[in-house]
Amino acid sequence: MRNLKLYIIENEYINYLRKFDNKVAYNKNKKRPFIGVVYENHNHKYFAPLSSPKLKHQKLNPKALDIFKIKNGELGIININNMIPVPDFVLIELLPIINDNKYKQLLINQLTYINNHKRKLLKKVERYFSLYLKGNLSINQFSRCCDFLLLEKKCGQYANKIKQSV
Repeated sequence: MRNLKLYIIENEYINYLRKFDNKVAYNKNKKRPFIGVVYENHNHKYFAPLSSPKLKHQKLNPKALDIFKIKNGELGIININNMIPVPDFVLIELLPIINDNKYKQLLINQLTYINNHKRKLLKKVERYFSLYLKGNLSINQFSRCCDFLLLEKKCGQYANKIKQSV
C-alpha cells in the first residue's frame, strides 16, 4: 500500500459539487485551502478533508464513526463524513507548494501520523461507507454527511465534460 499525500482541490470543482450538495466544504482561501488525503474507495478516488487542530478535537470520542483523530486530535481530524469523489486532474499536491515552515511542519506531522495509521484510517472509512450504502447510519450522522452516490455521479459528469472540452 503506497503512502497517502496531502492535496488541495481546484475551486472550480468544489463550486461545481456544492451546486448539488451543500455539505461539500468550501476552499476557505489561498492561505487555508481545503486540505485532505486521497484514497480509492468504491471504485472512485475520494478526498477526505482535514480539519486543523482544535482543543475540541481532543475531547471527541475516537470511536465516532465519521471522524479519524490525528494523534488523538492533537493534530486535528479527518472528516470522513465530508469526503468527496475526485478526478485526478483537480488535485494539487500540497507540500511542494507550501512556503511557511511552521505550517509545513504541521502538515508533515499530520501526514506522518496518517501514513503510520493508514490501515486503521482506511478500515474506518470503509466501515463508514458501508454503513452509508446500507442505510445504517444514524439520522444525525446521515444529516452531516455528503451524498456520496450523487457526488460520484456528478464527479463522472464533470470529468466527461472536461474531457470533451479538451
